[in-house]
Amino acid sequence: MKITSKQLRNKWLDFYQNKGHVNIGAVSLIGDGTTGVMFNVAGMQPLMPYLLGEPHPKGKRLCNIQGCVRTVDIEEVGDPTHFTFFEMMGNWSLGDYFKKEKTAWSVEFLTKELGFDINKICSTVFEGNESAPRDEETATLLKNLGIKEENIFYMGKKDNWWELEGTTGTPCGPDNEWFYPLHDNKCCDTCDINCSCGRYVEIGNDVYMQYKKEQDGYSPLDHKNVDTGFGFERLLTFLNGFTDGYKTDLFTSVIAHLEKVSGKSYEDPVFCRAMRIIADHTRTGLMLIGDPNGIVPSNTGAGYILRRLLRRAIRYCRTLEISSDELLNVASIFIDEIYDEAYPFLVEKKQDILDKIKAECTKFESTLAQGIKEFDKCIDGINRKNTFMAQKDANYVADKTINGKQAFRLYDTFGFPLELTVELAEERGYTVDKEGFNAAFKEHQEKSKANIGTFKSGLADTGVATTRLHTATHLLQASLRRVLGDEVKQKGSNITAERLRFDFSFSRPMTDDEIKRTEELVNKAIEDKLQVVCQEMPIEDARKTGAIGLFGDKYGEVVKVYSIGDFSKELCAGPHVQNTSELGHFVITKEQSSSAGVRRIKAELR
Repeated sequence: MKITSKQLRNKWLDFYQNKGHVNIGAVSLIGDGTTGVMFNVAGMQPLMPYLLGEPHPKGKRLCNIQGCVRTVDIEEVGDPTHFTFFEMMGNWSLGDYFKKEKTAWSVEFLTKELGFDINKICSTVFEGNESAPRDEETATLLKNLGIKEENIFYMGKKDNWWELEGTTGTPCGPDNEWFYPLHDNKCCDTCDINCSCGRYVEIGNDVYMQYKKEQDGYSPLDHKNVDTGFGFERLLTFLNGFTDGYKTDLFTSVIAHLEKVSGKSYEDPVFCRAMRIIADHTRTGLMLIGDPNGIVPSNTGAGYILRRLLRRAIRYCRTLEISSDELLNVASIFIDEIYDEAYPFLVEKKQDILDKIKAECTKFESTLAQGIKEFDKCIDGINRKNTFMAQKDANYVADKTINGKQAFRLYDTFGFPLELTVELAEERGYTVDKEGFNAAFKEHQEKSKANIGTFKSGLADTGVATTRLHTATHLLQASLRRVLGDEVKQKGSNITAERLRFDFSFSRPMTDDEIKRTEELVNKAIEDKLQVVCQEMPIEDARKTGAIGLFGDKYGEVVKVYSIGDFSKELCAGPHVQNTSELGHFVITKEQSSSAGVRRIKAELR
């Protein structure tokens, strides 16, 4: 069936609302630190407290369409199916219905709402291992609903077990994935979902959360949940008969604009790749900047990922021979025509989004020029070595290769993607050691993974020491606002048992006197032995009381407000001490720049 993006949104939400679900809307793309990841990478991530048993203010049956950002495969973007920003169509049961109802509703939505043939639908279930038994219950339910037995496949943990990597204390369990063929032409007699020919496409999955992920295994959850995730872009592509996600109405007007201003055709493989990268990376960039907890390009953390995306888009403007200012026009199309209804806050923040993209374009054009100079130095160095060696040995064969470490330095320091270095090298008659580049890249990734904890923006644990520092962070923000003014807003934090790190919006370094006054205010609040009181109230009431909301609408319509005497009042869901007298003495150990317009304080309790 042919369907527009807006029609698919409405079909999903209407279907589940008619099944008693409440549309909870989307929340911030930016991770809040509670799960240790930089961005929301799954529709269920913001619901973690409720999947673990905390009552949700809107009930036990929920649905939404949630934006997500995944950047582990940035280099893959440019093909027909990869996106860094994408949306997940979700619905949840929080200790309510389970496998029987969910399998029936998934089949109903696929067949009656989307028109899929029941005889062609394929499904996979968990084959079982030492952690959990074989999921015969789901398989039996599928058969009873009309899914052919030969279209049900048992798969291992890699394929049919869902958990949030790198976390503990989070819900997980076996999942039931749904597949459908692109066409009826088998490549061979054994062509099924396991075939590498690409005939079958995964269109969604239902996760049955029965367990909690522990440090050394799994334990049963107190109540069972259902977490459904159907990829919005993927399903939209499939329903319209495309194999290229960039041919849906989410991208067609952007691609048409790029064709017009460049004079290049999307059907040309070289220019097609460039247009996809520009479209995808600009879309993700404007979503991150325009997010309720919006970020700016920087050299660290989430800001670094944003900078990398925008700079890759800027680089591919060079391939199309267009000005990087065209990113502003691309962003405007997304904001005004494509996401105006689904994400109205983008319209409200449009000028700010365009200003930040423009600033990055201007900055990188200069960096790009510096990178080309560095590239020229690489070539000059190789040429000098060749001349020297030829003088010593008449049989010497000239080296015409840029080694992997040189190529990676251009990539890591100057933002040169490997393909840009390869392109420039080919123009000079040189090659690039791609294997060496990949080895250097892998080494860099392994070092980054080893240090992944440094990217968490919240609590490292919920121990006594960390809880004390978390409470002190509330006092710190209140003190900063008293000393520096209301422009101070939290931009991130990392709290361990030893120290707190607090990032906040402010345009200049603090003076020694301002740092001293901030310290004194925090310590005065500690000396005053202020009670820490938690109240639950509607979010609008919380705002009227003057409470500061750190993470947008993350907590839904009913929120927890922590008041520390008359000194601090914030929306929060983390652990706190009962009285400030438990904190000890507060000391700021460092004040420094974090990124453009953002300062960072490190502090301890002694």
